Amino acid sequence: MGEKFTRKILKLLFNREFRNLKVIAQKSYGGLNTDLRGARLDVYVESDDSAEIDASEDVSVYDLEPDKNDKAKYIAAFPQRIRFYHAIIDSRSLKSGEDFGKLKRVYVIFICNYDPFGCDRVKYTIRNMCVEEPEMPYDDGAQTTVLYTKGTKDDDISEELRQFLNYMENTTQTNAVNDTLKAIQKMVDIVKRDGEVSLSYMKGFERDTIMYEKGQEAERQNTERERQRADSAEKARMIAEEEKIKAQKETAEALKRVAELEKILQCKTAEIK
Repeated sequence: MGEKFTRKILKLLFNREFRNLKVIAQKSYGGLNTDLRGARLDVYVESDDSAEIDASEDVSVYDLEPDKNDKAKYIAAFPQRIRFYHAIIDSRSLKSGEDFGKLKRVYVIFICNYDPFGCDRVKYTIRNMCVEEPEMPYDDGAQTTVLYTKGTKDDDISEELRQFLNYMENTTQTNAVNDTLKAIQKMVDIVKRDGEVSLSYMKGFERDTIMYEKGQEAERQNTERERQRADSAEKARMIAEEEKIKAQKETAEALKRVAELEKILQCKTAEIK
């Protein structure tokens, strides 16, 4: 079911048939060590190298990311998020010593119910380029497509894609207005009836963010406890030091008083003699 769903979406986005796809739902990339952040890709799709690939089909990776994270801090970091997703996919795409020319083309596709760039476009296509020579051909195989379901500027959007985005905005049988969307709606109905997959409706990025923020909060609390313990230890040390200094002063004053009394006593003794 996942492959059929993904195949239909890719056909809508790229206006061609896709064959020999390998679909992995919720593909996770752990950090290179425990201190580095990983990522969970919602739908990771790649051309299957073990299959005969049609000559017109690139050896590519497609990452589909339905996204509802419209909080200001996520929008502000949206370009960095794009960069991170491309980087983490690329970092796992070549074996040691393998030629860079074998690096697969990577398409990261976001479907958003908010406008991350504020230009009211239905579709944003993002590629790298040379600033000094913007017309110079430069194709590093990396492309990001951002689809805004509520956008109004749609210069090159097909009617079927527009219907699909409207369906994504309001996923109901009423909005399943063509054969592709009706087929997708059937898949959605099957998934919704399966209670075991209800958690899959929470987007992977949202879970990662929640877990990351919980980790940050736990680390902050641990740091605060350590600081409080350190403060308590330092306070106890300072109190002990103050008590020590006070005792030393009292001892010194007592010894001084004893010496004064001894002197007085000696004077009295001398007078008696």
